[in-house]
Amino acid sequence: MDQATGLRGLAKDNNQPPRDRVKGLNSKGHQIRVISVTSGKGGVGKTNVVANLAHAFQKMQKRTLVLDADLGLANMDIMLGLNPRYTIDHVLKGEKTLDEIIIKAPGGFKLLPAASGIQELTDLDSSQRLFFLNELDSLHDLFDVILIDTGAGISSNVMYFNFAAMERVVVVTNEPTSLTDSYALIKVLSNKYQQKRFKVLVNSVRSAVEAERIFRTLSTVADKYLNSPSLDYIGWIPYDKKIPKAIRKQKTVLDIHPDTPASKSFMTLANRMLSSNKDEIFDGDIKFFWRRLIKS
Repeated sequence: MDQATGLRGLAKDNNQPPRDRVKGLNSKGHQIRVISVTSGKGGVGKTNVVANLAHAFQKMQKRTLVLDADLGLANMDIMLGLNPRYTIDHVLKGEKTLDEIIIKAPGGFKLLPAASGIQELTDLDSSQRLFFLNELDSLHDLFDVILIDTGAGISSNVMYFNFAAMERVVVVTNEPTSLTDSYALIKVLSNKYQQKRFKVLVNSVRSAVEAERIFRTLSTVADKYLNSPSLDYIGWIPYDKKIPKAIRKQKTVLDIHPDTPASKSFMTLANRMLSSNKDEIFDGDIKFFWRRLIKS
């Protein structure tokens, strides 16, 4: 947990206020939501969920940024038919700032693109993480929501971005391996990183009954074997034949099929997330925008 220790030390040096003052606001009262979307395994539709959820937030007049945090195996730009000239790799090398690499995505939201095929980015060291955290702080007033599309699994990068987010959404499907690997992800974040709050989204299922059964299975196992994690069921996205068609066209399903069941579910999900009780959002740890938080 080197990044956690480093961040807490920096906050202490800057006279961190009591935790009850840390509400995600800057000195002007602007609130930002930083939400990681993660999964225990690949192939569960996580990146597609992020792209459509970002589109939905933007449609709701929320200035939205997607951070492609699968740093060495980026695919958000490919999914959206984009060809970024610069990526996070250029920022970490000191060649560009974050605001210089941001590009506009279909649907109006913005994207911080990652690089693909650069092995060094798959395991950032502590200094790189702190540098990136500080750089991201400069974007605070530009956005209302930041969605982090993490890599799959339990690598150090995945743990870092989930730790640093204010909220964590775990995407699961009806595959046994998805449930097993999601439990492993939650276990590591809970036991090693002391993260106890998780939102669960069930993706690509055929009914609410099936989705609730999948959530109950995961929740029951977590309650039995983990130390008091809080799993909150936030909904489901139906299996929809229009989704793979949209992916092949490198568009969000919300963009080209706004009235399909999946699109309506993404809008419902976005509204539910924005309506969350603010007291349930922040779990008290040092997060992205810590410098803004300690000034509030």
